[in-house]
Order: sequence, then structure tokens, then C-alpha cells
Amino acid sequence: MEIPPQVSFRGMDPSPAVEAAVRERIDQLARFHERLTSCNVVVEAPHRHGHKGKIYHIRIDITVPGRQIVVGREREANHAHEDVYVAIRDSFNAAQRQLEDVAREMSGHGVKPHPEKLQGQVARLVPEEGFGFIATDDGREFFFRRESMASDGQWESLEVGARVHFTEHDGEKGPYASAVARLSRGGEGNFRQ
Repeated sequence: MEIPPQVSFRGMDPSPAVEAAVRERIDQLARFHERLTSCNVVVEAPHRHGHKGKIYHIRIDITVPGRQIVVGREREANHAHEDVYVAIRDSFNAAQRQLEDVAREMSGHGVKPHPEKLQGQVARLVPEEGFGFIATDDGREFFFRRESMASDGQWESLEVGARVHFTEHDGEKGPYASAVARLSRGGEGNFRQ
């Protein structure tokens, strides 16, 4: 890595154990994608305002040549993230998925030059876990995560039955969707690539 990784804490005292867990995950990312140029991680514990527990928020900013990957732009109400180590794991897993996509694009393997946008309908949502399934008109079903939404803020307004468009991918456990965006009422969405 050209720039040494930075780990900072907000709303909490620095923790050597938490920092060690974060640095271990940074090292795993660096081994996975050898062209990382920088990685900055912020571990944040919001103030308690009548909540049962603190929900930790992890923001990861990664730079690779020609690209920046940001995980954790939006705040989540995922109660599993009351455990800082679960929040770290989930955030770095999301970062790794995005790095995998970038690595495939850079190598030219497994990425269509212009991915076809498919349409479907949200069949099931598991909001507390941050994932759902999209059913297409031809009967196929695609897994997607909160992080798969094309823009910030769309996850919170998504409901079962909503029409969406997305990009199809093949994963180890079956097909999944990325760049998921809600279609306008007229059935035509703003296609973002």
C-alpha cells in the first residue's frame, strides 16, 4: 500500500483490540487486491439517545488506481452492529465484494462490457439483516444486499412488491443483483451505470 492505512475512532476511546481487528481485515484486503493505494477506516460509536444499545458504524474508504470504494456512507439500524466486531466483519465483507467487482473489471474477466439491466419485483425483504430477493417475470430470483442499492437512501423506502431494475451477477451461492434501483411509477427508471 502506497499510503499507510489509517484507523480512527469517533464517539469512543481508541481500542487496541478493535484497531488490531481492523488492521487484520485491512491486511486481508491488501493481500486480496495488490493494487490498494490507501485505506482509511473510521470506527464510530454514536451517542446513546434513548436507544437500547450503541450501534457501531464503520466507514471504509479504499483507493485503487482509477477508483475509490466507499463502504458505510449511510447509517444503518442493524442491531447486530451493537457488537463492534460484527460491524467490522460486515463492513469489510461489503468492501471485499466491491473490490472483487473492481478486480474483475480491471482484469477483464467475468464482466460484461455493458451489463444488461433486468427488471423485477422485490419478492422478500429481511430489513433487520439487510438483504432481500428480487423475482423476475421469467421466474428467476436474485439475492441482493442493502449495499447493492444504486444510491443512498433507497433501502429505507423499499418494500415488497416494488418494481426495480438491476444488474445480474453469478455468485458462488447463486445469482445476485447489484446496482438495484427502484423504477419510477411509469415503469422506466433512471438507468445508472
